[in-house]
Amino acid sequence: MIQRCGDPRALSAECRGAVVAIGNFDGVHRGHQAVLDAARSEAVRRDAPLVCLTFEPHPRTLFRPDQPVPRLTPAPMKARLLSALGFDAVVEHRFDRETASLSADAFVAKVLVDELGARHVVVGFDFQFGAYRTGTPAFLVAEGAARGFGVTVVEGFADEGGAIVSSSRIRSDLGRGDVAVAAGLLGYRWTVEAPVVHGQKLGRTLGYPTANMAFASDDLLAHGIYAVKFRRADGTLHGGVASYGRRPTFDNGAALFETYLFDFSGDLYGETAEVSLFAYLRGEEKFDGIAPLVAQMDRDAAEARAFLAHATPLSPLDAAIAF
Repeated sequence: MIQRCGDPRALSAECRGAVVAIGNFDGVHRGHQAVLDAARSEAVRRDAPLVCLTFEPHPRTLFRPDQPVPRLTPAPMKARLLSALGFDAVVEHRFDRETASLSADAFVAKVLVDELGARHVVVGFDFQFGAYRTGTPAFLVAEGAARGFGVTVVEGFADEGGAIVSSSRIRSDLGRGDVAVAAGLLGYRWTVEAPVVHGQKLGRTLGYPTANMAFASDDLLAHGIYAVKFRRADGTLHGGVASYGRRPTFDNGAALFETYLFDFSGDLYGETAEVSLFAYLRGEEKFDGIAPLVAQMDRDAAEARAFLAHATPLSPLDAAIAF
């Protein structure tokens, strides 16, 4: 299991002197993975521990609290992805006014040298840090040379069309329901984690009992019907079809993500589960009665089963997360 801590000083002794990848890494997408892979290669070369330094909450939450960033990967999911990529530890450094006020050289001296004892640091080409974002990759290279640690700066990662992969692109894709396009940029099927909560149990009356999950943000994923894989807390995996939205045929209430698990019966309430989204089947609709709704649900379930039967991993990371 990956070690998680919010304070660099709480990092185990075995993880000091590590190769440290630094960044927000929201989404842990293919661009981030270029940085993380470079760090892993450096750690193997140096026979050193591998640590990720990230920040919680997202810095924009502090600077623009009225415009919070919908998180692609909250801290627990980010840690799960980093673990699958071979990281020994992640430091989820608290980003508050004190952290934001640290000058770039103070951040290097305090966090990287004194607290982490970093042997080598890996960042992306656009990494900025310190008060007023005065710390740049060039500054970090110079500081490393002066303070005795190496620095690798990784160039931007472009997709097959030549466009830089970014978290904002992926958020836009998810907002349109383009989960397949998002998966191509992520390098894995986008996966969410949440507890299973009680709903109105409408699905039971329709022959489609569902596991209901409430997401932290309702403006990240398009409402609609999805082919998914559902991983229980014990690790067992089930295919399913999910509806995300407000149930306009019934109550148009608060948004819920409701998953019907294929070939499953049992009680899931209270479990924290993961759902990986494989395909967007259609948008949310309002039906004129129960019969046409159930008929469409039958078609959705059949389509989702067919899609999942032929789905294959996009990468080793996808295999670890969604299969």
